[in-house]
Amino acid sequence: MPTISLLSASYCSKIVRLSILIFFLHTTGTSLKAEEVLTWEQCVAEALQARPDLEASKAAVEQAEAQKTISASAELPQVRASLSTNTAGSGRGGVSTSSTYSYSLSASQLLYDGGATDKTIRASNAALDAERYGLDIASSNARLALRTAFIELLKAQKLVDLTKEIAQQRKENVELLRLRYEAGREHIGSLRRSEADLAEAEFESTQALRDLSIARMKLGSALGRKERGVLVAEGSFIVEFRFEKTPDFSALANNHPQNLQLEANVNTVSFELDASRKSLYPVLLFSSAVGRNSVDDWPDSDVDWSAGFDISLPLYTGGSAKAATAKSLGALHERRARSREGYLEILDNIEAGWKEFQDAADYLDVQKKYLDAAVIRSKIADAQYSNGLISFDDWVIIENNHIKYKKTYLNAQAQLLLAEAEWTGAKGVTLDE
Repeated sequence: MPTISLLSASYCSKIVRLSILIFFLHTTGTSLKAEEVLTWEQCVAEALQARPDLEASKAAVEQAEAQKTISASAELPQVRASLSTNTAGSGRGGVSTSSTYSYSLSASQLLYDGGATDKTIRASNAALDAERYGLDIASSNARLALRTAFIELLKAQKLVDLTKEIAQQRKENVELLRLRYEAGREHIGSLRRSEADLAEAEFESTQALRDLSIARMKLGSALGRKERGVLVAEGSFIVEFRFEKTPDFSALANNHPQNLQLEANVNTVSFELDASRKSLYPVLLFSSAVGRNSVDDWPDSDVDWSAGFDISLPLYTGGSAKAATAKSLGALHERRARSREGYLEILDNIEAGWKEFQDAADYLDVQKKYLDAAVIRSKIADAQYSNGLISFDDWVIIENNHIKYKKTYLNAQAQLLLAEAEWTGAKGVTLDE
């Protein structure tokens, strides 16, 4: 029998060690992957290089730059060269062949077109400005999305710690209530209520872990990553901001990249309208050419040359020129209306963002006072309940308020950072600012 007991003890010891190992692997399974700690500055640097929306906007700018070069080339000399050779043969009873060679070099220069080309070039420049402002808009939107994801991960990390702390507190309460129940100092209903509170706390702790996984995924996407990893946001909930006097909302709206883009779009269409109106002006070109057609005597010492002026004037286009001008005029009216509408929307967003930012800061101060009061009340209530000075119902209400204000204060901290991000986004601040 002693041998059997010894074997049983050894077997049980192995079982315990195996159970501990399985539990460790299960609880740390997600952390077997190396955690990657990221600061806000590191996130910004990566997003600037990896986000696909920024790549697309940069490509649009490159296209506009190329179009600007194409438009500007119309004012420069146009030079062409050509070279050809041909051999032919005929005859009956014999073969007769002949070869022909030709070469030419021609050049032309636009001298006058009423300014149509100049207006086209200006339209291309304005379109390039619009695409550059579009890149700023994409960068501003990317900053807001990235900052939001970063803050949500910060909040999720804090919430995991907080829910674990609450679950541990609830577990200690259950142990306390069980002792009091067994000692006949508390009834079964109080113990069951305490056990239900523990179950809720454990659920919220598990839920917080799932939320943490989602927050990590969203930050990875905001960074432009395809691969998913165990990301950890490194930062605080402190907002470094001085609450100065109310800013100049109109100035901020005027300098917003979206408003500047709308104005650039208006300028683009305005120059296109001018170019369309000048399409009925005469076009004057200077052209010259040198070359030679030669038969069997390549190269020939004699060359042909020509030089002169070409002038053309559209007399009748079937109404297409007039219709093109009317189309451009309508587009200009539309762009101007869109620009005014966009400016008002930007102005509204800036004012609303400032208001929400101020509200979030004030709300955080209020919640801090509530939390401080809840901490003090909880300590007093614990002592009173232990000494039988207050009932279980009164004690649990104070305890629940303490936990509630812990969660509310965390939400208020995160909301202030999110409001700051929205305010920054409303102003059009870009990633690299």
